[in-house]
Order: sequence, then structure tokens, then C-alpha cells
Amino acid sequence: MADLVREVIDKVVQGVLKEILKKTTGRGTTRRRKRQTRSATTGRFVKKTNNTRKPAKKQVSRRRTAAGRSPQRSR
Repeated sequence: MADLVREVIDKVVQGVLKEILKKTTGRGTTRRRKRQTRSATTGRFVKKTNNTRKPAKKQVSRRRTAAGRSPQRSR
């Protein structure tokens, strides 16, 4: 009787461990789908062309004005 109980417990534990350690495949983060534009003439989806990015503008330091240097603003 004790052997039977031990065997049942062993099988249950093995099954649970196998289930926990099983790798899930094909489950990545879900991506939001962007809305597709349709062609005005055919009504089919049109592929968008890639917009080339403009280079970033260089940062320029601006000279502080007299109003910006006033003692009231520094408080």
C-alpha cells in the first residue's frame, strides 16, 4: 500500500516538474499593429515608403539676457 502511494506521489511530482520546466515557444511580447492605409483607387493596402531621418541639429548655447541674469530670477 505504501509503495502504491509513493509511486502515485512520484508520478505527480515528475509531471508537475516537467510542466514547469517545459519551454514555451513562440511567445514573445505582443507588438502593436499600426493602422494600414488603403489605396484610393484599388482599395488595397499600400506599402509605406521609409522616411529618411534628418540628422540631429547641433545644440547651441544661448547668451543669457539681462532679464535672465536678474537677482530675482536666481531665487
